Amino acid sequence: MSENSVDPLVMHCVNHPDRETLLRCNRCEQPICSQCAVLTPTGYRCKRCVNNQQRVFDTAKTSDYFVAFFVAGILSFIGSFSAAIGFFTIFLAPIIGVIVSEAVRWLTRRRRSKALSQLTTAAAGLGSLPLVLTSLISLLVLLSSGQTFSFGYIWPLLWYGAYTFLICSTVYYRMSGIQIR
Repeated sequence: MSENSVDPLVMHCVNHPDRETLLRCNRCEQPICSQCAVLTPTGYRCKRCVNNQQRVFDTAKTSDYFVAFFVAGILSFIGSFSAAIGFFTIFLAPIIGVIVSEAVRWLTRRRRSKALSQLTTAAAGLGSLPLVLTSLISLLVLLSSGQTFSFGYIWPLLWYGAYTFLICSTVYYRMSGIQIR
C-alpha cells in the first residue's frame, strides 16, 4: 500500500472521530473506541445503547417517590439516636442503612429508578440532620458562652456526622444497584 492510501478496515469512533478503531457496538453496529465501549455479558455496546436498555428498567411510579422520601427520612431520624452510642455508630449506621433501603424497596414493591435511589439517599441524609444540627448548635452555644474548648464537646458532632455519612453511602449503594458510567 502507498502512504496516501487509506485502510478500508479502519473505522473511526462515532463519538471521537480522531480515534481509529476496529470495535463495533453489537447492537447498533456503530464503530466505538475503547473509551466508549461498555462490556456487557453479550459483548461490547456503546453507552447510548446501554442507557436506552436501562431506561426499560426504570419502573418507579410517582407515589413511590413520596413513600421513599417519608419512610427513609423517618427511619433515618429514628436510627440517628443510635449515634449517641459513640464508637458503635461505625457498625450500626450501615445496618440501619440496609434496614432503610430494604424498607423502601419493600414498600415500593422493588420498583426502581435512578431518581428514586437519589431521593431515598437524600431523605436518609435529611432524616439524620436534626441531631447533627442540634449537636452543632449546642457546641456553638458552649463555645460562645466562654467555656474552654474540650474535645468532649466535639465528639457527639463527629459521631452524628459519621452516622450521616455512613447511612447515606449505604442507602445509595443498596438502592442504586449496578451502574454503567
